[in-house]
Amino acid sequence: MSPRLVRFVPFVLAALAGLLQALSLAWPGNGQPQWWLQLLTLAGFVALLQRAGGWRRGAALGWTFATAWLGATFWWLFISMHVYGGLASPLAAAAVLLLAAFLALYYALAAGLWRAAAGRPWRDGVLFALLWLGAELLRNTLFTGFPWGAGGYAHVDGPLAPLAPWIGVYGIGAVAAWLAWLLAALAGRRAQGRGRYWIALAATAGLLAACNVHTAKAPAAASAGPRLQVALLQGNIPQDEKFEGGTGVPVALEWYGQRLRDTGTQLVVAPETAIPLLPAQLPEGYLEGLRDAFAQGPRAALVGIPLGSFDEGYTNSVIGFRPGAGGAVYRYHKHHLVPFGEFIPPLFKWFTRMMNIPLGDFNRGDVGQPSFEWAGQRLAPNICYEDLFGEELGARFADPATAPTIFVNVSNIAWFGDSVAIDQHLQISRMRALEFGRPMIRATNTGATVIIDRFGRVTHALPRHTRGVLLGEVEGGTAFTPYSRWVSRVGLAPLWGLALAAALVAGWAGRRRPQP
Repeated sequence: MSPRLVRFVPFVLAALAGLLQALSLAWPGNGQPQWWLQLLTLAGFVALLQRAGGWRRGAALGWTFATAWLGATFWWLFISMHVYGGLASPLAAAAVLLLAAFLALYYALAAGLWRAAAGRPWRDGVLFALLWLGAELLRNTLFTGFPWGAGGYAHVDGPLAPLAPWIGVYGIGAVAAWLAWLLAALAGRRAQGRGRYWIALAATAGLLAACNVHTAKAPAAASAGPRLQVALLQGNIPQDEKFEGGTGVPVALEWYGQRLRDTGTQLVVAPETAIPLLPAQLPEGYLEGLRDAFAQGPRAALVGIPLGSFDEGYTNSVIGFRPGAGGAVYRYHKHHLVPFGEFIPPLFKWFTRMMNIPLGDFNRGDVGQPSFEWAGQRLAPNICYEDLFGEELGARFADPATAPTIFVNVSNIAWFGDSVAIDQHLQISRMRALEFGRPMIRATNTGATVIIDRFGRVTHALPRHTRGVLLGEVEGGTAFTPYSRWVSRVGLAPLWGLALAAALVAGWAGRRRPQP
């Protein structure tokens, strides 16, 4: 092989590691995360980075790894843009690739900084973990954030899961990065130099074991709220018919309306835009009839619907009906909107005009909106990918007297077909349950419609891509996790502080160290 081709081998290996990193988040076929694969693939990337030479090559390797990882993670955006948005397939594929390549720049920065500063083993490990944390935080925050597929989600079932109630998904990602560096260091050292790394690995394993023991005792010690009987509706309305007046809309209005009126549980939940029309577009008396159905008796409902008007603007919302409210209707308005799907970034109207996406420019709701109080529970709605942003859900925990006891996610993942997006979103919801010690009930159009207990376990589930009603009981949570306490007060600031300190140390060390 020629020397020129040899130079490209690390980039091919980095891309392969990135593809496998994506598979670790939800394995095709069973949808389960593979925590061990996340560690091994990241360790393989670290091994490549250690041999990269200068910071430029390190940054290029980081960009290659992350572009492959992110593109293979959210490839299903192609389905929403091409199949349902009507965008030509080359343009849709290019849009997904460009998004992945842009977000990969954060990881290129982290890798370049680390490569510039590398040279002292123990400092190297801490710096890599914290710089990788910084890249994840940048992806979570800049330009409204798109943190889908963060590495920590691969560990929702693994030995790092007990860390979630303490440091959250990004903290888990940093610990995973530390372990990946440690594995790479062990693999790259001669036998006589491995002792201290084995000691570090044993110490880390001991800490995790202690967290596991604490978590194992938690079910008996944690306080829980009363049980709530729920019915979660899954209409399975095809996305290409969902907003069509002659097909999906009549089916949705009839099926959801009938189930909302007839289901006898304490709470009935219908998914995001279950009612796919603005109030003024609905048949006369439709919403009033639903409100009257819950005006008396022991039942309440949460229903996804757009609110507002074309003239004054509209929101992606959840409305709540319950008895004893004097005719008042609870409202929750989605705060964290999806770029291009729910709001149009400046200078990009030309792009969204090329796609057929109804109701594509919503207004925002506020962070920390009040919960829906019913049957001794405080139910906190979140819509679609809002449950990616734990720090925003955490804002509701600032006042213990009003903190949620149950999270309610309503989603419509039909935009992404029968893809791994359903599985990935389920792992995200499970991680939020672990972080906050709160159950998450999910009512979706096509899946995953499930009940998740406050320990992140799926206790009830409907088969995806079927029409049906999921019946079950959910036990509200009242105890506060360490994560819920600190994130409700300061957000992600402690993690940002660690990442920024690492970047400053890396920059200082890089300036002092001669670069090839």
